[in-house]
Amino acid sequence: MNLYTAPNIPATGDDRGGTGSDGGAAQAPLYEARKKIFPKRAEGRFRCFKWLVMLITLVIYYLTPWIRWDRGPYAPDQAVLIDLANRRFYFFFIEIWPQEFFFVAGLLVMAGFGLFLVTSAVGRAWCGYTCPQTVWVDLFLVVERWIEGDRNARMKLDAAPWSFDKIRKRISKHAIWLMIAVATGGAWIFYFSDAPTLAYNFVTGNAAFIAYSTVGVLTATTYVFGGLMREQVCIYMCPWPRVQAAMLDDSSLVVTYNDWRGEPRTKHAKKAAAAGGAVGDCVDCNACLAVCPMGIDIRDGQQLACITCALCIDACDGVMDKIGKPRGLIAYATLNEYEANMALATDDGSTPINPDRVRNANGGFVDQVRHFDWRIIVRPRTLLYSGVWTAVGIGLLVALLSRDRLEVNVIHDRNPQYVLESDGSIRNGYTIRLLNMIPEPRTILLSLDGLPEATMKINGLTSDSDRMFPVSVEPDKATALKVFVTIPPGAIGEAHESFSFIAEDRSSHERDRYTATFNAPETGK
Repeated sequence: MNLYTAPNIPATGDDRGGTGSDGGAAQAPLYEARKKIFPKRAEGRFRCFKWLVMLITLVIYYLTPWIRWDRGPYAPDQAVLIDLANRRFYFFFIEIWPQEFFFVAGLLVMAGFGLFLVTSAVGRAWCGYTCPQTVWVDLFLVVERWIEGDRNARMKLDAAPWSFDKIRKRISKHAIWLMIAVATGGAWIFYFSDAPTLAYNFVTGNAAFIAYSTVGVLTATTYVFGGLMREQVCIYMCPWPRVQAAMLDDSSLVVTYNDWRGEPRTKHAKKAAAAGGAVGDCVDCNACLAVCPMGIDIRDGQQLACITCALCIDACDGVMDKIGKPRGLIAYATLNEYEANMALATDDGSTPINPDRVRNANGGFVDQVRHFDWRIIVRPRTLLYSGVWTAVGIGLLVALLSRDRLEVNVIHDRNPQYVLESDGSIRNGYTIRLLNMIPEPRTILLSLDGLPEATMKINGLTSDSDRMFPVSVEPDKATALKVFVTIPPGAIGEAHESFSFIAEDRSSHERDRYTATFNAPETGK
């Protein structure tokens, strides 16, 4: 079994060979027209798990913007909100400011290593269960089966000439698809504004143009990708199938057809056994192919198009139950496990596959057959990914719990660098921003530390000069102040002397310091 082979794409062009009119070799077309796939509904534990994942992910996506979270009268009450206008990200009790974007970057790193971990352990589980493309294609297929019927009925309808019944079913199906697509785009915009307010404005035609354009784009992409293109998105547009090969090793679990027990396959097992021939467990029913949403045959080996949804496992297990054979002809298996069993069935490759080599007299498997062992998941690669994922998560958690919600930023005036006043004192100007990062108003004490003779004056707030002033700051905002620091004659030292602005909230004991520079003319010392 190769970890990956090219997807099964039928040959194009004239199979008879021949030449073109110019005497050269006939050129086959570069692309073949898409052949429609009509996946049959599967039943089994993996299909149930996919239903559960689809339900959970769709509920989270559509309902999250409507969850309320009380942050007080000065902050939005939407639990999850990306407030681009005010440059805030709210997630329940967490509020992220622009300068704290490293939290978002850390979450992206965790998502990346989490994806690496899942892929190295169980293959493309992300693609098969939680990828939005997979979830919405499953949802669209539910609608298609409900209106047009299961596989055979849909194939018959597709091949039938146009009639009133066919037109009615097609219009109904595409209308529901469009409604789902509109709901998908509509749910997305609610993450960026207050959902009830935006919904009312959207319906009454008072929403911003960007809201309508976003819904239009997402509606089109959801309808086209989920309803019309389906497996083509996974095979030709998504880069992840090409990347995942680097994440897999000989101990990664992937959906595998165990031909060491399935071959030689036949639909007439009893006749073949009576004739004394070797008979595998595969009855060549094509049930695995019928349920595959990608239209591939897993019996041809691991392929680029396989999304590891495991529906073929459910289909094959159902057939094995009916014919009294043990489950697992198609199963999650590792390359090491597969090769060991293949060597057993072929006598280390010296003979064709003989399933009798892996069976005992009772029809069960001999002790030498390797089976899944959960301990293979715990290996250096998965431990490395788990360690990085955990370390980043702990680091983000510590940073989140220990972060201050008060910051002071200072910008020194560039022109002029200093002002020489009539009494000989030196004045420097600064723009100070006090960041109150909680949704409550509070009073901040702004003071000087260093330059013992210096005083400051806050423009528009006080006409007096002192070394400390209380400043009222607005909730969840940055308050800008114009501050002048003055040193009297005779107290000037270095041409560039350091000191600090200190912002302090004595009620919460939060404190932040910013080291600034006081500029003065050269003293000639």
